Amino acid sequence: MCGRYVLAQKIETIEKRFNVTAPDGFDYRPGYNISPGQYAPVITNENPRELSLFRFGMTPFWAKKPMYLLNARAEGDHNKENNPEYKGAKGIITKPAFRKPVRSQRCLIIADAFIEGTEKEKLSKPFVVYLRYGERPFAFAGLWDTWADRETGEVVYSFCIITTIANSLLQKLPHHRSPVILHRKYEKSWLSNELPLSDVTRMLQPYPAELMNAYPIDPKIKNPRADGPDLLKPVGQRIVPEHDIRSTDELRLQGMGAGKRFNDWAM
Repeated sequence: MCGRYVLAQKIETIEKRFNVTAPDGFDYRPGYNISPGQYAPVITNENPRELSLFRFGMTPFWAKKPMYLLNARAEGDHNKENNPEYKGAKGIITKPAFRKPVRSQRCLIIADAFIEGTEKEKLSKPFVVYLRYGERPFAFAGLWDTWADRETGEVVYSFCIITTIANSLLQKLPHHRSPVILHRKYEKSWLSNELPLSDVTRMLQPYPAELMNAYPIDPKIKNPRADGPDLLKPVGQRIVPEHDIRSTDELRLQGMGAGKRFNDWAM
């Protein structure tokens, strides 16, 4: 499960990285603990040149009341034991909540990192998981939908993150799932309305573990109302040593907190 993530880039950095623009009045604020129910930037296939602000936690268009579907399993009802060697069918294409969005309502969910807990302790033992070599922001593969409240008439635009089998880094936490992170070269294709379904499902793979790393943080991030750069301070060593990173007492986290400093953070 991927239920918390980080996006603290300046809006100008996001616009440049994804070749999009933010519309007038775009109410974006950096988030160090983006949680279900919060609104966050996405790029949809319907409007691929502009940032949109959707709610994290998808409600399918047919729902009778609000729902908060955070993740969509690539395997659907298959691989219930979360076998990391699974290479079978992508059952997401038949699940009622996802079979329409996976075909025609895909989005890029913009992130700098994500928060994951262990299988047993969950967010009582959280980790920041990030891409190495300064690869941020990046994009999760996401789905979106539109739901109208029949009583109030309110229209809600919401999204969820697609997950897949755990790569070897996530297994070391240990955790049994990975969010699907798209390689840059596939981001434009993911938003294409002409993309064959077979190509869509082919992209639903775990990101290479050797290009990722993680370190433990304080469990105060469990509180969905908690926010701020201090949440990302390490409380232990990285899962994989990064000997190629120079050793300093402080490393500036460019673009992640407007000049804030974090001890021993290096992405």
